[in-house]
Amino acid sequence: MVLKLRVQVPAKLVFLSGNLRSPALFNSMNLSTLKALEFDRVLDIACSFAVTSLGAAQLKVLVPQSDPKRVTKTLAATTEGVGWLRLESLFPLKAPTDLEKTLAVLSIEGQILETQQLLGLAEFVASVNEVRKAICTLPRKAFPILHSLATQVRRFDAELKRVNQLITASGEIIDSASPTLQTLRERLHKQRFQLRNTMESYIRNKETGSYLQENIVTDRNGRFVLVVKTAHRKNLPGIVHGSSSSGASLFLEPLNTVDINNDIVALVEQERIEIRKILLGLTDIFRERSSDLNQTIDAITEIDVIHAKACFSRLVGGIEPTLSTDGTLELRSASHPLLIPAVRERLRKDDQTTVDNKSVNEQIPSDPVPVNLLLIPPITTLVITGPNTGGKTVALKTAGLVVLMAQAGLHVPAATGSRVPVFRSMFTDIGDEQSISANLSTFSWHITNIAAMDRSLTFPALLLLDEIGAGTDPAEGGALGAAIVEHFRRRGAQVMTTTHYEALKSYASTTDGVTCAGFGFDAKTYAPTYVLRYGSPGRSLALEISARLGLAPSIVAAAKTRQTTLETQLSNHLERLEQDLRRLDDERHHVAEVRDQLVNTEMGLRARETALTKQEAFIRAEKKRGVDTSVREAKREIDLTIREFKKEMVTLTEAASSGHLQDMTTGIQGAARVTARKTIDAISNRFQNDLPNIKAESISEQNNTSPQNFSVGDHVIVESMGFEGVVTNVAQDSAEVDIQGKRLLAPLEDLRMIDQDSQKFSPPAKVSVQLPEVNETLAELNVIGCTIDEALTRTEAFLDKALLADQSNLRVIHGHGTGRLRRAIANLLDDHRIVERYYPAPPEEGGGGVTVVTLKD
Repeated sequence: MVLKLRVQVPAKLVFLSGNLRSPALFNSMNLSTLKALEFDRVLDIACSFAVTSLGAAQLKVLVPQSDPKRVTKTLAATTEGVGWLRLESLFPLKAPTDLEKTLAVLSIEGQILETQQLLGLAEFVASVNEVRKAICTLPRKAFPILHSLATQVRRFDAELKRVNQLITASGEIIDSASPTLQTLRERLHKQRFQLRNTMESYIRNKETGSYLQENIVTDRNGRFVLVVKTAHRKNLPGIVHGSSSSGASLFLEPLNTVDINNDIVALVEQERIEIRKILLGLTDIFRERSSDLNQTIDAITEIDVIHAKACFSRLVGGIEPTLSTDGTLELRSASHPLLIPAVRERLRKDDQTTVDNKSVNEQIPSDPVPVNLLLIPPITTLVITGPNTGGKTVALKTAGLVVLMAQAGLHVPAATGSRVPVFRSMFTDIGDEQSISANLSTFSWHITNIAAMDRSLTFPALLLLDEIGAGTDPAEGGALGAAIVEHFRRRGAQVMTTTHYEALKSYASTTDGVTCAGFGFDAKTYAPTYVLRYGSPGRSLALEISARLGLAPSIVAAAKTRQTTLETQLSNHLERLEQDLRRLDDERHHVAEVRDQLVNTEMGLRARETALTKQEAFIRAEKKRGVDTSVREAKREIDLTIREFKKEMVTLTEAASSGHLQDMTTGIQGAARVTARKTIDAISNRFQNDLPNIKAESISEQNNTSPQNFSVGDHVIVESMGFEGVVTNVAQDSAEVDIQGKRLLAPLEDLRMIDQDSQKFSPPAKVSVQLPEVNETLAELNVIGCTIDEALTRTEAFLDKALLADQSNLRVIHGHGTGRLRRAIANLLDDHRIVERYYPAPPEEGGGGVTVVTLKD
């Protein structure tokens, strides 16, 4: 029999620390880039969410991909995992810690799994089946990848049943596992019972009992013995199997128990052999299904990896970025994943150091400020400036690490709407790795590294250069840095670099395709704000920060006197720009706050209007219910009166026909009719007296909605929709209303006059309203990136235009983000006058990031 059970043992391509382990990244991605960006640390966190050792091992060797189709599929799989987490927080998979060892035993014919290994394997395949069933309850269209993997999972019901029948939860083989085992254990029980009685007779006997150190029966080398005092060795014949450490006691097997002990030892050996046969049989039932087991393990490993990625996404607040095809790198509100408080706390609990390089040694706030990192064509190069310890290196690493995560199928900690290209190569020049053995200074090492990049570059490419041109004369370093950046830009690479050099700041401000951004600082304390502003270079603030860090004021003052006039003028100019930018930011924030207040006020008024409308409708419904109840009561009484009248007439007729009533005159019949009529009239009068107000209101409402009260030129409101318009034609029970050039036919009872005393005027000339083109079945509005008030204004206008365009099915795309925008839009749609219903889009159409709206007919 040839066994084909394949055991997954991931390849371990160790890099330095043993964490980074595969060169098969982009076409031109070296492992030093992964190390510099700490990609292995991200994988370590993701691995911690894996349930199986196989899933963790697969995550350990995870590498970014350069094929857009593969990147798209892996991101989609992670998104499915996140959607699954939202619906089902518990992951039913259970895996033994020695799963790989168990599978290795199965791959060798004749090898036997121990009872605990069999129980662990049984629990594992049972939990795999639970995972399969959980996935099968999910909508197939929304979770196609997970469903595809679930179909590859095979069931092992018969194997599970057999294992659970023969092995107890504590790992013991039951007596009835085989007839031979049952016979052997019955014989063992009898022999042990006989031996126990013999041993206890020694203990109970007064004479032999005095020879014993302890009144117990113990075991030595598989044989039962007594604990005898050394001084009485000759008083009790037997075989000594050892002594205590002090020598005061001997472990003695009495001679008359030797044969019984021999029988027990032989039976125990036979029992062991029989148990091995049983375990081999149980092992073989799994081994015979090696192909199914391999397929199941492959599928569940992939599912485990997807689930771990989803848990990581939830930890970092990740989103699925959009893959751009035009080179756009647009990271909105991006955070360095290792600096997110939840991640740092998890690392602390795992007793790991946070981050051991410059990116985290910089002074960072306890809750890092997200940053916008943008390379949107035609801009291909970003020069980041600002004060020391201001966040420049962190921003550079954030950009690189987020791109690596996306191309490895991981969600990224950024805002919805973020876009990344799929790069084939990425290079970094971050930190100081001068080599004494290679006789390389800091400057030499940087230049050697950059020269190697130039030789290995493949496109699309991203270069991250920290303090380009540093380590030499500032004038020459600045010129060299600008030349290097321009060289790579002209070759077609996208470049992000940090600098303090004025030459690079000037280059960024005067070169097409290059933009400059600077990190801000507090004008009073010179503390960094970690806010990146585009369009203006930031000041380095070397002197101010030196003073803030405690350098002697005399040294700072002396340094200022040594600055050239040009340097002083430039510094002052940059300071004025910083002040202007801060003032503009303050004004923008103030305007945003005012807009939010206005939006909140408007929403409050709308909510009040909705509440009043509901209250009015409730009162009308209550009145209508009262009328209906009165009508039913009156009808019941009238019906009862008519039945009694008919019954009386039948009685009179029978009496006349039987002779009891000789002459049934018309007067008698008329009297009965008069009595019935009076009763019915009394009921009618009582009903009219009880409901005068309702009747009057009903008549008033009928008068208000009568056709003669509306004529051409009247200004009206269509009550059900809230639109104002002008009546252009009146029919018997409806009217045509002109609403901004669009004609709407509305029932007369749905119209309300705005001002009945206003002067009548001719209907306006028809106006051609240009409506936006819409899909035949579905129109979309994208409000991602808008403030709440902008989004609500646009959504309100969108609903109105859709109604006029006779569009009933709409989609509002607001993204996931923090959920504030989604909740604000939901508040707007609640009880909206023209909205029938709204709900989140299916996962394959955007999920919680899109709201589908259906308008009223």
